[in-house]
Amino acid sequence: MDRMFLELSNVYAFVMRFFKEAFLPPYEFREIIKQCYEVGVKSLPLISLTGFIIGIVFTNQSRPSLTEFGAASWLPSLISIAIVRALAPLVTAIIAAGRVSSNIGAELGSMKVTEQIDAMEVSATNPFKFLVVTRVLATTLMIPTLMMYTIFVALMGAYVNVNQNEQTSFITYFIQVFDAISFLDIFSSVIKSFVFGFTVGIVGCYKGYHSNKGTEGVGKAANSAVVTAMFLIFIEELLALQIITALR
Repeated sequence: MDRMFLELSNVYAFVMRFFKEAFLPPYEFREIIKQCYEVGVKSLPLISLTGFIIGIVFTNQSRPSLTEFGAASWLPSLISIAIVRALAPLVTAIIAAGRVSSNIGAELGSMKVTEQIDAMEVSATNPFKFLVVTRVLATTLMIPTLMMYTIFVALMGAYVNVNQNEQTSFITYFIQVFDAISFLDIFSSVIKSFVFGFTVGIVGCYKGYHSNKGTEGVGKAANSAVVTAMFLIFIEELLALQIITALR
């Protein structure tokens, strides 16, 4: 119990320090842009492939049930609701947790155990602002952007499948897609993605920044970052679902 409360205290202090450092100059704009490139651009191939496959697979799995009730024409609407409300934010965040959070945890962990962070403090550089704030801001900004891209790619994958089986035209398909979703659906997904992005970044930075025990600690930091980030993402998705359902 003592260790658990001590860990919660450390997490609280870490998060509060982030908000304090994020709004105080100097601002590391060049490093933030670099981290946005690492998080966003380098994730595009994996996001593109995953989103396209999700669109095709979900469409194939949903078609038999709708056809059984004579509602195959509702397939584009079902696809858009599922992808925009749940699948795109969740899948993007999980991929980011696996790729980005582990990378951040391993990178900062290796810098911690090799005393590079201590060296930065000695040289009058603020390592927290340069290493932690820039990475958390990058994930917070880029995960919503990647989520919107995932929506587009997944809808295109679904369109390929729908067009192949029902010969639905491109215009008809997207008219049904946009008729089924509302502003609240898109707005809530964007807000969720900001929260997911912050979670991915702060968890990876916390685990890496507090790693120890040499190279073994680096591996544990990377592994713990992925597991913890995914666990928190699912909890946040559940809480967001309850809030959005109440608003709707």
